[in-house]
Amino acid sequence: MNSTLKFALSSLAFGAITLGLIAQEPSLKIATVDMGKLLEGHYKTEEQMTKLRGDEQKAQEQLEQMVKERNQLVDQYKETQDQSKNTLLTADARSKAETDGQKLVEQIQQKNADLQNFSARTQQSLQTRLNNFRGLLLDEISKKVAEVAKRKGATMVVDTAGASGIGIASVVYADPGFDITNDVLTEINKDRPPPAPAAATAPAAGSMTPAAPAPTETPTVTVPGIAPKT
Repeated sequence: MNSTLKFALSSLAFGAITLGLIAQEPSLKIATVDMGKLLEGHYKTEEQMTKLRGDEQKAQEQLEQMVKERNQLVDQYKETQDQSKNTLLTADARSKAETDGQKLVEQIQQKNADLQNFSARTQQSLQTRLNNFRGLLLDEISKKVAEVAKRKGATMVVDTAGASGIGIASVVYADPGFDITNDVLTEINKDRPPPAPAAATAPAAGSMTPAAPAPTETPTVTVPGIAPKT
């Protein structure tokens, strides 16, 4: 067998081995998913947001009560200031009013500190609860994504919701035909409990249903220094 024939046979054998190895490797099939949409569309997110908003409203009401108490002290302080400058009062009365005013200043400063601490603790607590919830829910969603991806024969799933460090989307282009977001969304919400039936009350005959009161904006609580309330 001449050298040319040997070389040809060797090349064919090598090529066959290479093709065999390539055939053994699994083909890559990439699916895309929007994790942000899944997190927002999960029924548990709506439930958790309702709880957090309720607790936030309760905290806001507590803050408003604390502000009211602080402002009452401010009014008392203004009265003592007026009394301490009132020449119609005796010197002892003016001196007592000045002393009382100094005590009220300390109480007002303490109320301001309590307001700041309560507001900071409440915001931190709500943020921690939200972060913990999101972390646990994302783990749950990720498992559902893996289940759906395996059913569809995908070997890799890429999140299209993220962005790179320079603000560019991590996935520049993706064929929507390979997106499994809606499939996962259906999967994660299939166990959603049915809504509680609303209690309907019919108005009495001849009566008119009163119009709903106009919504009022919840005041924003600030922590000013010692100043009269506005």
